[in-house]
Amino acid sequence: MSKRDVTKVLLDENEIPRQWYNIVADMPNKPMPFYSPMTGKPATPDDMKAIFPMELIMQEMSADRWIDIPDEVREMYKQWRPAPLYRAKGLEKLLGTPARIYYKYEGTNATGSHKLNTSIPQAFYNKAAGIKRLATETGAGQWGSALSLACNRFGMECTVYMVKVSYQQKPYRRSFMKTFGADVIASPSNLTNCGRSILEKDPDCTGSLGIAISEAVEDAATHSDTNYALGSVLNHVCMHQTIIGMETKKQLEMIDEYPDAIFACCGGGSNFAGITFPFLADKLKGSKVRAVAVEPTACPTLTKGVFAYDYGDTAKVAPITKMYTLGHDFVPAGIHAGGLRYHGESPIVSQLYHDGLIEAQAYGQKSVFEAAVMFARSEGIVPAPESSHAIRGAINEALLAKESGEEKVILFCLSGHGYFDFSAYDNYFEGKLEDIEYSEESVKTSLNNLPKIEE
Repeated sequence: MSKRDVTKVLLDENEIPRQWYNIVADMPNKPMPFYSPMTGKPATPDDMKAIFPMELIMQEMSADRWIDIPDEVREMYKQWRPAPLYRAKGLEKLLGTPARIYYKYEGTNATGSHKLNTSIPQAFYNKAAGIKRLATETGAGQWGSALSLACNRFGMECTVYMVKVSYQQKPYRRSFMKTFGADVIASPSNLTNCGRSILEKDPDCTGSLGIAISEAVEDAATHSDTNYALGSVLNHVCMHQTIIGMETKKQLEMIDEYPDAIFACCGGGSNFAGITFPFLADKLKGSKVRAVAVEPTACPTLTKGVFAYDYGDTAKVAPITKMYTLGHDFVPAGIHAGGLRYHGESPIVSQLYHDGLIEAQAYGQKSVFEAAVMFARSEGIVPAPESSHAIRGAINEALLAKESGEEKVILFCLSGHGYFDFSAYDNYFEGKLEDIEYSEESVKTSLNNLPKIEE
């Protein structure tokens, strides 16, 4: 029996990585510096101290290849890590493909997604800095769930501004966050200057991650005992998630496998970074591995956006970053993959895409949910709508292998389960889902408002 015939690959808890990988150290072209929205000049650590603890600021700006994981954080990781790697034999059989398909399942922890990998260290560093409360945004609710649990573990308060359309679509995510003591607010709200300004212009605004970020940053910046925590996009967040890919590399080595192509859904970029960056370290040394970011057609940041400096939020209070963007004023349609409705992209992921080191694809909701149901029926796990974008990409790659007869190895990140998303599945089964394309006109208008930065 070949090692490759295995269905589930596990690691011992002692094999959990002791360091995070910082891909910036190996990138041929480093991400461009952040600019302060207040001064219009390159951001300094002092510019960021109002909302972040110094340890995270240093990680954000670090070019060191390896960053030690604190022992206390690593001990908490052991509650759900190492996460399992599965071979999708049922899906392979359904597709009739010669490709071998593997997926790293990040839905085994209490919150059901990869987000806990960074919420735990972020809460840890903030607690050590004397912070009493964290404010954040959440789209589909996975990040808010993760931060609420992390804050509870460290005895901190948590305020979550949840994008209004998701707040309405996913009531059980709200319940989860409240279970762990979080205050959950539909965004835009009347509690911040940013929220009130948005509602004055559009009382029926369904919200966006850009708006929710603005509210959370404003909250943090105006309260001395409060900091801001972000679940994606920033360098330190992507770095914390690399524990996913490092575990996966070890697991694949155990069965003498290496991926030809890796797929992950991509909104802000955190789970894509987590699964791919440790493998991209090999690509930067000559490996031929492909890394494919998969996004929704309703918010196609990489596939349709521009590489430019832009604000990270709607109210223009977050740092200005060089990234692929649809414009900070762009409000995507209320698709069910709420975690992928962000106008921008991680600066690191953006630079890698600009340099041709990674690829990107975009799919509509119907195609994505079709893939989700195929996966659920063949593998026995109901995937989150966000994660299902990666499944769609992996299935299409496997079908191409079927046409060519190529025995390629496909890996994807199943970044979370969909057990809070059955209203979305109901809409799919009832034929109510629409394949929403992004509005070219609204993007064009939004891009006219990019900040003027002299590089």
